[in-house]
Amino acid sequence: MTIRVLVADDEALLRMAFSTVLEAQPDMAVVGEAEDGDQAVRLARELRPDVVLMDVRMPGTDGIEATRQVVRVHPPTRVLILTTFDLDDYAFAGLKAGASGFLLKNTRPEELLTAIRAVAAGDAVVSPRITRRLLDSLRPHLPDGGDTVRDERLGRLSAREREVLVHVGSGSSNTEIAAALGLAEATVKSHLGRVLHKLELRDRTQAVVFAYESRLIHPA
Repeated sequence: MTIRVLVADDEALLRMAFSTVLEAQPDMAVVGEAEDGDQAVRLARELRPDVVLMDVRMPGTDGIEATRQVVRVHPPTRVLILTTFDLDDYAFAGLKAGASGFLLKNTRPEELLTAIRAVAAGDAVVSPRITRRLLDSLRPHLPDGGDTVRDERLGRLSAREREVLVHVGSGSSNTEIAAALGLAEATVKSHLGRVLHKLELRDRTQAVVFAYESRLIHPA
């Protein structure tokens, strides 16, 4: 299956660089390029790409708002936020807007390709531990400490599913969760799938955000 990618960045040279790398892959095709957020949203609606590489800082509609609109007009499309720094001020906002993860603009080509393939397959593009460290570093954007926030969606989870969510939010991989709970890794994946469905979340990265926002997990 060919992964259809839309590249959105206001710098023409970066768009060309990303496109050159992607077009060299037998399983990827660049279906369009956008120089600002408005164009990215329009092309996403018209072209329905599998993945959008979205620069966070663009003139007019920025990458955060564009991400929010893209996932609304075409939910199957996955968005990777492109940032200059791994602790960009917009990172947490990007996750909340529906992005499936982050890429640094200076990431190595092989890491870029791995990330795109992972997101196209429905996974997050950053490891749970990296996500946790990122969220810990963005404490001002998270709710204040206290008891678990009331969220009716939490009531949809079984005790085991909630337990899995806590481990995901803590940065554990599926293998680590399986070992901690005495489960098969396939069983953990099934539980996580149900968690995402019941909480109406797109992927593992948003599950981590939910765990923090609902205060199931507290920033270190």
